[in-house]
Amino acid sequence: MPSPSHKRPLGRQYLVARLTTVLIRELSVPGAFEVTPRQFPDDRGSFWEWYRFDALAEAVGHPLDLRQGNGSVSRKGVVRGIHFADVPPSQAKYVTVMHGAVIDFVIDIRVGSPTFGQWDSVLLDTVDRRALYVAEGLGHCFVALADDTVVTYLVSEVFSPTREHGITPLDETISLEMPLPHDQLLLSPKDVEAPTLLEAQALGLLPLWDAARAFTGSLDADWTTR
Repeated sequence: MPSPSHKRPLGRQYLVARLTTVLIRELSVPGAFEVTPRQFPDDRGSFWEWYRFDALAEAVGHPLDLRQGNGSVSRKGVVRGIHFADVPPSQAKYVTVMHGAVIDFVIDIRVGSPTFGQWDSVLLDTVDRRALYVAEGLGHCFVALADDTVVTYLVSEVFSPTREHGITPLDETISLEMPLPHDQLLLSPKDVEAPTLLEAQALGLLPLWDAARAFTGSLDADWTTR
């Protein structure tokens, strides 16, 4: 079983979908995708497509089966995560920022994955207006870089508290590179008290690589046979 890495992976990063209005590339954590929309400014302001069903389905292998939309407002320094849900069905997420900015982390917590314990990150702000797609079975966390940062999440499954879990974002095994000093970070008691990656693994809370791949593979198959 691969051991967790303390470093952000260099990994493969390549373009997987291109339309005239959006570019999508897979991050170094398999199943995570950065989405960059094309913006159309004029003297009135600007316009962009912040979600494209067809482009995302082309990149991921199946569309996001939208079941719930969430939003949060955060002060500068607020940390939300690391959060994940049981597989199946877990909860895929499409995350973007409507006001402010965050560093958005995706963490591979799938036991048996070749990148287990590694992470990648994307700056989500109102300049480039990127989004982040987080597949089922991955961990998700972000840090707000400005007051009144508004984050929206489109998710593939409704919230189920009995299937939701967390890992402390301060876990030294994962070693997220926080954009702010630790004394400026604001965490909920639940996230502070969450287990480390290895503690969660020992408790049997983490998704399995093979189970996550089988589940997302079944979604791919259902989509291609329609």
